[in-house]
Amino acid sequence: MLEIKNLHAEIEKKEIIKNLNLSIKKGEIHAIMGPNGSGKSTLAKVLAGIDVVITSGTITFCQQDLTTLTIEERARAGIFLGFQYPAEITGITNIFFLKTALNNIRKYQNLPELGASDFMQLLKEKMQILKLPENLVTRSINEGFSGGEKKRNEILQLLMFEPKLIILDEIDSGLDIDALKIICTALNVYQKEHPDCAIILITHYQRLLNYITPHKVHIFANGKIIRTGNLELAEKLEQHGYKNFLLDK
Repeated sequence: MLEIKNLHAEIEKKEIIKNLNLSIKKGEIHAIMGPNGSGKSTLAKVLAGIDVVITSGTITFCQQDLTTLTIEERARAGIFLGFQYPAEITGITNIFFLKTALNNIRKYQNLPELGASDFMQLLKEKMQILKLPENLVTRSINEGFSGGEKKRNEILQLLMFEPKLIILDEIDSGLDIDALKIICTALNVYQKEHPDCAIILITHYQRLLNYITPHKVHIFANGKIIRTGNLELAEKLEQHGYKNFLLDK
């Protein structure tokens, strides 16, 4: 599904991603862990097409050259980025955004637009999964939301848009145990219903992986992957920190 080869990328003329190679197949879950400043969030932005300049290398997504697509085209093609700090957007309600974006995606897929009744039925089903209050959809996007509501609202968008590649940048940060369980349960159900979907989990902590089991765990440092393993690698990181792994490189 996703193939990154020899990727170099920079922000404001500072190289952040350095000779990155990563391959993700359909249905796989990959966890990316690493210290602050290692380039994890920059990788997420590269894939979404946000404020990053690719200087060399290739990114192929579903046999397409991802670098030729705009942010909007990537979203319509099935790439979803859940932000570490979801933005507040005053004056645009959740319900307006979700309906407009969903029907835009359906148009791209040559599917008919959802009418008001079908849309509301679908929206209520997804909100119940995430235990979100009904009045949330009539409020401006993330305005006045708690940290947990913002993160669950990100997952609500995911459930509505049904992406092929999900990138979650520290979705677990700032969540209490109950909110984390709700989000992880929703993600596990989604992947079971969409077995070809791939997920990239960017996180500092192993606790997220107690609820979502990755096929591969990567340690990210200095703009590239320095070690790849399974869940046991994340457990070792939790016990010993990054120091020993970074000293090896």
